[in-house]
Amino acid sequence: MNSSPSSRSSVVVAELGPTNTGKTHRAIDRMLEHDTGMIGLPLRLLAREVYDRVTARVGEGRVALMTGEEKRLPPRPDYWICTVEAMPTDRPVDFLAVDEIQLAAHRERGHVFTDRLLHARGRRETWFLGADTMRPMVQALIPHASLKRATRLSQLRYSGPRSLKSLPPRSAVVAFSADRVYELAESLRRLRGGVAVVLGALSPRTRNAQVAMYQAGEVQYLVATDAIGMGLNLDLNHVAFAALSKYDGAEQRDLFPDELAQIAGRAGRHLNDGSFGTLNTLPELPPRLVSAIESHRFPAVRSLIWRNATLDFSSPESLLDSLSRAPNHNAFVRVQRADDFDALRELSHVPAIREVATDRATVELLWQVCQIPDFRKGLFGQHLALLRETFLQLSEGDGMLEPTWLARQVSPLDDVSGDIHTLMDRLAAIRIWTYISHRSIWLHDAEQWQERTRRIEDALGDALHERLVERFVQRAARRSARRFVRAATPASSGSDSPFARLGLLLGEVSGADGSAMTEEQFVQRVVDATHDAFEVDALGNISFEGQPLARLVRGTDRRSPQMALAEPEVWTGGARRRLERRLVALARDLVTEAMGGFPAEALTGAGRSPATRGLAYRLAEGLGVISQGEAREQWRLLDDEARAHLRTLGVREGQRFLYVAEALAPHALERRCMLTALLHQSPSPKGVPREPVLDVAELDGRNARAFGYEVIGPVALRIDVVERLGEALRQPHGARQVHTLMQELRLESGARTRVLRELGGPSGGAATKKRRRRRGRKPQATAPDNRGAQGQPANAGASQKPRRSGAGEGEGEGRGQIEGT
Repeated sequence: MNSSPSSRSSVVVAELGPTNTGKTHRAIDRMLEHDTGMIGLPLRLLAREVYDRVTARVGEGRVALMTGEEKRLPPRPDYWICTVEAMPTDRPVDFLAVDEIQLAAHRERGHVFTDRLLHARGRRETWFLGADTMRPMVQALIPHASLKRATRLSQLRYSGPRSLKSLPPRSAVVAFSADRVYELAESLRRLRGGVAVVLGALSPRTRNAQVAMYQAGEVQYLVATDAIGMGLNLDLNHVAFAALSKYDGAEQRDLFPDELAQIAGRAGRHLNDGSFGTLNTLPELPPRLVSAIESHRFPAVRSLIWRNATLDFSSPESLLDSLSRAPNHNAFVRVQRADDFDALRELSHVPAIREVATDRATVELLWQVCQIPDFRKGLFGQHLALLRETFLQLSEGDGMLEPTWLARQVSPLDDVSGDIHTLMDRLAAIRIWTYISHRSIWLHDAEQWQERTRRIEDALGDALHERLVERFVQRAARRSARRFVRAATPASSGSDSPFARLGLLLGEVSGADGSAMTEEQFVQRVVDATHDAFEVDALGNISFEGQPLARLVRGTDRRSPQMALAEPEVWTGGARRRLERRLVALARDLVTEAMGGFPAEALTGAGRSPATRGLAYRLAEGLGVISQGEAREQWRLLDDEARAHLRTLGVREGQRFLYVAEALAPHALERRCMLTALLHQSPSPKGVPREPVLDVAELDGRNARAFGYEVIGPVALRIDVVERLGEALRQPHGARQVHTLMQELRLESGARTRVLRELGGPSGGAATKKRRRRRGRKPQATAPDNRGAQGQPANAGASQKPRRSGAGEGEGEGRGQIEGT
């Protein structure tokens, strides 16, 4: 990311329009056409949804998730999915996008979005997504930006007031307080049998479980706060408002027309039309408001919230003054209220803090502590006391938080008993400690605290989901809360229910507290698991923690395997959807492994030259390996910069192949053979891919290249061996290396000669002439040297089949190297 406001190195695009225009979808597509990218989203729930969509396309190994409390960071991520506040602004990426940019006018969070609008840039391309009301501000602040108008894919129509009883299926009722949400959910449960609940205060796993239950059709109704208004993709036909005002942290106020439109626009996804209205406890919406929502026309944003980013840390007073500095542009309004500023102002008057905060380092630390979010949203004094103690501990002694003090704060939250309100209070509190635990330099053994707070939050989230289901979906409660139990034997189980078969399938699975695990807990365990937690055998069978879970099944080609759960009928619909999403991401990771990590999708986008796109497509089709005949013309058409870029991605020019170096590694070749066997619905030939050389007959007519081999004369050599031989033959003094490789392969002399001839090396003719000359000489006292051109006995193995590594005795160190290549 380039944080220079005057940067012109990035193409800037502002795609502005109403909801359901596909803006975010197009931004994701565009990001994946670049080698690296980052997208900032307004809600952690939306960030997790986009993360799920991106990993389903490119695998989890290439994608990082960064929010205030949740971080999933693979070793070398190419793409970053973040909340706007959590975007790592010091990390350069080719593509950068910020969603819902109209939030730059939000009086508390707006200054962060304004800062991103002014300063956040991708190296090659930057997109800002949001409402059309931002058009004048973008034009004024970024004159060189290309503005695009996004049009809604479906129609949105007002349908008037309705009673709860008359709501059509696939409806959402929107309220603006947790108590009102629960009240409405209880009423709908009595009328309709069940409803899902979505609030911004839910943990990601609780929200995901509730949404999955709704999306899978287990319930037909949803009750939510305006948390659904920011881009969450739900299959909604109708949105009904239960209120038209909300408390925004400072006052109870009417919703603005564009806010109502943002929420109403969740109805009607893709090409399906949607409708909106109110409950019949409210009056009709005014005609002008209805017209504005239906036509998506609202007053333009005329000012943005701004906060000075150039801070003075010489003293708390100087920091407050710099934060209070007025903007020098008439388009900006200084932020009037922010929790971190209020906390700093109050703490700067505390004598103990004033005594410590006397230099730049401690004032900067104080500001970092003030930015700890108050997820509890209760008494501000309670949060101030926490911040005060945190700062004093960090500014004394070893500069870290005391483990015993941390334990006293965290341990009482490790309790899953209680009702919905109790669990939500504990969830809000543990989110604060989860946030603190990710400030690694503040804690001794930070990873242990991260794991502990995450485990507590997960347990509370699971318990909250169970309570919500028990209260609002009575029929589903009896199913989703069932425990996994091991049946002693199939015969003794005495049950043919799907869940009994699931217990037998999974065996005894214990939760963190040692009790049997619920379906939801097990599903979440799978969803949260890293790639290493899954085992995939040569036949495509997938196990999780030693238990069979699913299998790969044939897709349209090797790059598109499908997933089939081992026992699909035993899962509830929501659980099945979540498992399948995680397994789709796993399948993408397996294909990426077979390609040696080659980012094919990033190179086939519209921004690439036709030659680059074509070559990348062929490499992807060949799982990272294609013949020089297929590649030569497109490689020739590439310019030097494009070739250099491909080389940095591991692409190599071999004698016979253009290939990704890592695609010829043992693990990648194993994945290649698995995917090939899956497509052809037949097992891999014996010895593939461990053996470096095969008898052609062992291929039984199958395509050798598909399995990673090349037929050369009477044998099939593994492609990595072919390229090693080719490289040695091209070197001026490579004869010794060729000699060593041929010894390792233990080919018959005739096969050896043909292999060398086809690879363009010495064909053995010189050795033949030498033997002819020797026939005319008198026998010597010592035995004649009957060695061929490569130093092997000319008649070695003449009556044997080609020998492969792993066969026979006396194998040398070099042959072991070929096996492990």
